[in-house]
Amino acid sequence: MNTIDLTAIILSLIGMASGWLNWYLDRRKHRQEVKNLEAQAKAIEAETRQKYMDLAKMYVDEYTKNIVKPLEGRVYELTKEVKDLKNELECVKKLACYSTGCHARVSMLGAEKPDA
Repeated sequence: MNTIDLTAIILSLIGMASGWLNWYLDRRKHRQEVKNLEAQAKAIEAETRQKYMDLAKMYVDEYTKNIVKPLEGRVYELTKEVKDLKNELECVKKLACYSTGCHARVSMLGAEKPDA
């Protein structure tokens, strides 16, 4: 084996070793970049999800403030009115309301109660 053959073998081995080393280091670098990108994607996804949750909470608060609260007051008024009407109807059912002094007749018709 002469010197040229030995040099060629050594250079071939050095070339293979450096190729493998470059491949290994590039692979490590690529894996690290992928991990970083995955972490960034998860952070962006969590941030976006939080923004959507905040937006949904804002919409629910606005809905409650502008629609539900006013309707609750109106429902309370209507419930009270229905209760009063039921009481007056029960009074009409129980009494013979032919006299002008009947409490139910006065309250239903809005007539003034005659002096007794």
